[in-house]
Amino acid sequence: MDRANLIELDAVIAIMRRGSFRAAAVDLGMSTTALSNAIAKLERQLGVRLFNRTTRSVSLTDAGRNFVDRVGPALQDIHAAMETVRAQQEVPSGTLRINAFPTAAREVMAPLILPFLRQYPQVHIDLVTEGRLVDVVGEGFDLGIRSADLVPSDMIAVPLGGPRQFVVAATPHYFHQHGKPRVPADLHAHQSLRVRLPNGALYRWHFEKAGQAVQVDVAGPITLDEAGLARTAALNHLGIGFFMASDVRDELATGELVQVLAEWTPPLPPLALYYPSRRNPSAAFRAFVSLARECASGPQQAKRQLPDQAAGGG
Repeated sequence: MDRANLIELDAVIAIMRRGSFRAAAVDLGMSTTALSNAIAKLERQLGVRLFNRTTRSVSLTDAGRNFVDRVGPALQDIHAAMETVRAQQEVPSGTLRINAFPTAAREVMAPLILPFLRQYPQVHIDLVTEGRLVDVVGEGFDLGIRSADLVPSDMIAVPLGGPRQFVVAATPHYFHQHGKPRVPADLHAHQSLRVRLPNGALYRWHFEKAGQAVQVDVAGPITLDEAGLARTAALNHLGIGFFMASDVRDELATGELVQVLAEWTPPLPPLALYYPSRRNPSAAFRAFVSLARECASGPQQAKRQLPDQAAGGG
């Protein structure tokens, strides 16, 4: 019997983790057909089926679960050994996989990611943006970026930038036509751009003033789940939008959009880059975290620090 290739073993773990041949193929950088062929080859070699497959789902068989339980830890050791060797490289190279909220990715692109890529052209960054909270270790990411208050307690975190803020805004033309809301409850009399969350639920706009928290279920002509579309709708006088300040900073500066209810939108926690402790981080990983720390220590960075800021990643 031929010995199993490492890619075939990685394929089993990836399919188990992602629950889908298609998603696992994307993670491994191969076609779905090639992945399916690799699994079929391994199953022939073992003489058992590792997965139950239907048109809608994939799950491990009993034999597959036993295989993963035995092979998984050994495979981690193999990859750790390979990572130790790669860490000896002097020039950062390879791929860094980063998961971030869409808004967070937009905020760090110019000050962090683009300068890093210019400085280290042999590194490829695979940036995945999604609104849901993600287990970066379980889903194969090197780093994550999210609001500092949402970083898991067992992660090392580097704050990025200062406090952030929501902004309620519309065009001067809209306010000339409809007047300005003075308190959150006034929004019930206005056209608003509704926000849909990644889980499909409609977002209730959150406000707070002097310890008083208010949520408003706004109504309006359109529901959107992407900040760029909401900005376009607002700039075309369709209604009042609820934005991250960073997404409409230029429009507020030029007066194309006007902020209201500012006293009801207090500062939010800053963003944080976070990652698990690792013994032998790659040169690319070390370089990216180092640059993030330089950004964090700049004049725009608030003094608030998270634990283990001085550690180099273990």
